[in-house]
Amino acid sequence: MRTYRALSALLTYPTAELQAAVPALRETLAEGLLPPAHVAAIEPLLEDLASRDLYDLQERYVLLFDRSRTLSLNLFEHIHGESRDRGGAMVDLLETYRAGGFDLVGPELPDHLPVLLEFLSTRLPAEAQAILADAGHILVALAERLKRRDAAYAPVLAALVALAQATPETDEARALLSETDDDPEDLEALDAVWEEAQVTFGPDPNAGCPVSRDILAKMDMPLSPARAPQAPGS
Repeated sequence: MRTYRALSALLTYPTAELQAAVPALRETLAEGLLPPAHVAAIEPLLEDLASRDLYDLQERYVLLFDRSRTLSLNLFEHIHGESRDRGGAMVDLLETYRAGGFDLVGPELPDHLPVLLEFLSTRLPAEAQAILADAGHILVALAERLKRRDAAYAPVLAALVALAQATPETDEARALLSETDDDPEDLEALDAVWEEAQVTFGPDPNAGCPVSRDILAKMDMPLSPARAPQAPGS
């Protein structure tokens, strides 16, 4: 299940450590969980990470994922935006992680896609696929939006869509794909969108929507203690 950890690493903010880990990531992706075509499609991103200037890589990442709400890697953002429902679902997800012996060690929110993938790397394959499938429509939308922009990260999301066995032919996926893509260069419009509402974090057993409840329900099964974060490929 190291493939999930490798995909998680590829979706994190580029660092010198990530650049140094490219050979290990390449080896891990070839372990067999992903079809060869998906592994080959990810290779240009690996080459970019290994060879491009780090500041350029970081600027590209921020422009894509931090300044474009429709490309946010925080999954619950796409389900119910900044409403209180998201806060309740977030608390539930964090408690699920902790109950499984999985503690967050970074500043990211519990619904951050790389965090979820790290968690899935500790599950059995069938469980991981089932959990990922519940977020399938979000993955489909992210993959298509990145493809439209010819983004180097698009093959990573396409690989996750394949692992989730997700399809764009669902009402949820169509609804997400019908949304207008953000323009990360239009700072005024982006500010207006982000200021529409504020997340309220707090326990609320009735919070959430069917999608987030489904994701959380599949995580309620007993989990062996999660591995402490390790270097990719270890």
